[in-house]
Amino acid sequence: MISLERIDERDTMFARAHYKKDSTVYKDYYAKNPEKKDIDDSFRTRPELLEEGTTTYNKLNSPIAGSAFAFLRDIKDLCEGEVSPIKIDGDSKTFTKKIKGIASLYGACMIGITKLEKKHIYTHRGRSEEDYGQEVNLDHKFAIAFACEMDLDMVNRAPMISEVIATSKSYVDVAIIGMVISYYIRSLGYEARNHVDANYLVIPALIAEDAGLGQLGRNAILTNKDYGSRFKLGVVTTNLPLDIDKKIDFGLEDFCKVCKKCALTCPTQSLSRENKINKDNKYNWTVDVETCYEKWRYLGTDCGMCISVCPFSQNLESIKKYSSFKKNGVAIQDVLDEYKRKFGTRVFVPGNPPWLR
Repeated sequence: MISLERIDERDTMFARAHYKKDSTVYKDYYAKNPEKKDIDDSFRTRPELLEEGTTTYNKLNSPIAGSAFAFLRDIKDLCEGEVSPIKIDGDSKTFTKKIKGIASLYGACMIGITKLEKKHIYTHRGRSEEDYGQEVNLDHKFAIAFACEMDLDMVNRAPMISEVIATSKSYVDVAIIGMVISYYIRSLGYEARNHVDANYLVIPALIAEDAGLGQLGRNAILTNKDYGSRFKLGVVTTNLPLDIDKKIDFGLEDFCKVCKKCALTCPTQSLSRENKINKDNKYNWTVDVETCYEKWRYLGTDCGMCISVCPFSQNLESIKKYSSFKKNGVAIQDVLDEYKRKFGTRVFVPGNPPWLR
């Protein structure tokens, strides 16, 4: 069994790339991590995502995604709130039914619940100066994970602007679902926190995997048999009594071992082509975050090619035929053959949809 160490948010690429040069935060971080300073400083010399100077920039289209991310920043203070002093009694089965119903009503394509564990929680915060370095103490018992689908036609235009517009929309969708659920739970007299883009205390993919929404694939993104990697995750943590869901295994490790499309297609070769676990029992399916993010800053989008190229993202008929790909070479080859007939090496839709032209 591989045990992954808890993650310090200060070490994530999204945190590192935005420490302002010569600020107190900047000096503290690179005093402790001098080996990361040069590469991170190089990012700071480049335009931000969605800004003029990147290769995909469009003065009318780029701000669509930028506005969605600005909205998410503006609502982050709503992620926590006062809890009603009147606690509504109920059993875990009833509460679970209500929460899943709300998520579905507001557009979630998947929802699952798991016990909140230490491995799910960042050790320290790092995305903003005001909370940089704060130790994360989260004593909630349960985590509710849910997902919103990204538009297939938009994703298949990766790495162009259409893809990041789809990404930003899904982040907004899950944020709104999380807000409604967390407000609802607090109205019942129980603690709840919504975790949204740039304001996480937890790692959504790890929670969602344990909650049965999918498995982590070679691209280091949660992958689901029906949606592939073509969704974004939201999480609400709470002390509301809930029933937990079981993890799933549809044979993704065996599939990824053969497929390798994300690693072969990645424009910066940031993904491993090796087996999930090497001979030294080391976990291989990680991302070279520096080379990956460097491409993002060049493009001005979050690339998304490893999402669009995944066969599970493409609604293939051959995938629907099989309940599992675990140790099933015939099924895996069937999927790869259908993919090749339809898309060749990789799927790509050129140009913008009509409303973006």
